[in-house]
Amino acid sequence: MERADADRVMAFKAEADIGVAGRDEWSYTPTVGVGPLRFGMTVEEVVEATGTLGRTEVGDGARDHAVFSPTWKVAVHRRGAALPSPAVTAYGSQAVGLFCIAADAVTGPQVAYDGIPLVGRDLSELESDLVAYAEATDMPFQYMPEGYAGPDDPGVVMRGQPVGPVLRSRPLFMVPRDGAYTEWDSMPSEEHRLDGRSTA
Repeated sequence: MERADADRVMAFKAEADIGVAGRDEWSYTPTVGVGPLRFGMTVEEVVEATGTLGRTEVGDGARDHAVFSPTWKVAVHRRGAALPSPAVTAYGSQAVGLFCIAADAVTGPQVAYDGIPLVGRDLSELESDLVAYAEATDMPFQYMPEGYAGPDDPGVVMRGQPVGPVLRSRPLFMVPRDGAYTEWDSMPSEEHRLDGRSTA
């Protein structure tokens, strides 16, 4: 990564951490998991794995598609965070366990993809970084249906989350769930939104 791009990434990281107590850095391994969460975990295992991050709330996921088995979700609220939104939301199904992990743009842990921070980015800046990095390293990237760039990895689905006047990145780390062909088919209905509107 060139010096100017590296400086911009560092400036973003400093900006993103303002007012966020102890933003963690989680690693991502395709088809395996993110941070302490592993795809296929049960709801009990997810609650135990995220217990050090903060308070958890367990509930049922929306049941919009009869082809899928019933789902559950675990909302993890960071200790000391002023905002009510969960830092991490984990979705699982009775058939396959944990299949989707969403990182909140403001309070979620930072997750990088090949050195590029993905969480809480202005979507246009993230796109610029991905394009510059792809040109420098021949790393491919892809455009999401809403027109924003994301890593060329079927396990990473970039979503937009409104933060003040800016639409910031809310990545979903996923594997296909029961009865689905792709991660896009597997997306929880709660995450089918962009800029506060449904995209389903």
